[in-house]
Amino acid sequence: MTQAHGGYYVPHQTHWPIVGSIGMFVLLVGFASLLNGTDIGPTLMVVGGIITALMLVGWFGTVIRENQQGVYHAQEDMSFRWGMGWFIFSEVMFFAAFFGALFYARVLSVPWLGGAAPEEWTHRLLWEGFTAGWPTNGPAGIGGSYDAMPAWGLPAINTLVLLSSGVTVTIAHWGIKQQNQLKIIGGLVATVALGLVFVALQGYEYMEAYKHMNLTLESGIYGSTFFMLTGFHGLHVTIGAIILLVMLGRAIAGHFTPHNHFAFEAAAWYWHFVDVVWLGLFIFVYWL
Repeated sequence: MTQAHGGYYVPHQTHWPIVGSIGMFVLLVGFASLLNGTDIGPTLMVVGGIITALMLVGWFGTVIRENQQGVYHAQEDMSFRWGMGWFIFSEVMFFAAFFGALFYARVLSVPWLGGAAPEEWTHRLLWEGFTAGWPTNGPAGIGGSYDAMPAWGLPAINTLVLLSSGVTVTIAHWGIKQQNQLKIIGGLVATVALGLVFVALQGYEYMEAYKHMNLTLESGIYGSTFFMLTGFHGLHVTIGAIILLVMLGRAIAGHFTPHNHFAFEAAAWYWHFVDVVWLGLFIFVYWL
């Protein structure tokens, strides 16, 4: 059953929000338990993750069915667009905090420890032998010596891979507008494949960092910011690839038309956001 208020579609009461709340609660309790060394922590995390995944599948499945039934119109479309816009804005702020931490370490705190104003006395009294520079593991030498990750190797290849995926997802978008099923499916298959290649290469990069470069999460401020920024970005690429895989399934099922394909547009927005973040990472984490 549904209710209509001024032509705006309002769905009948649903149980998915409370299911999602339970899943997230169990997941976070499990994570807190894991941090405190409790044996049940990993089990709770798995259970919470499963509940959350079921919520996502069920809730989005309901929205897809309602869309296919034709109950969504201009007002609902605008709501979806605003919702996705605010979600991406929250993701921008998420990464802005991490880039801010990198900026603070490189531009402010490390020079201060090296004797730059206004912290000359901190340097003279505590770290007189420390010379400011980047990359660094700090004046205490946390994590021991390591090699910094060079930009013109796997990171450069991954940059090309991810930028190429931005082109292929745009080709798929053109396919929807042109009602060209081959272009839609081909573009999405290529985009998902490039996303998976990116994640695989990043995993290989991490293995090299740990095994041969002694670059780990414990390698001072450089190691922590490097893995924090690149790791969360890799997680977003993985999520984006899963979303695009769902869009591929819907495209094969013929769900998208030139005038009804915002789900695909939302996935493309997210993917382009991931591309832009990576450019910032390549420049400020790897290159400069």
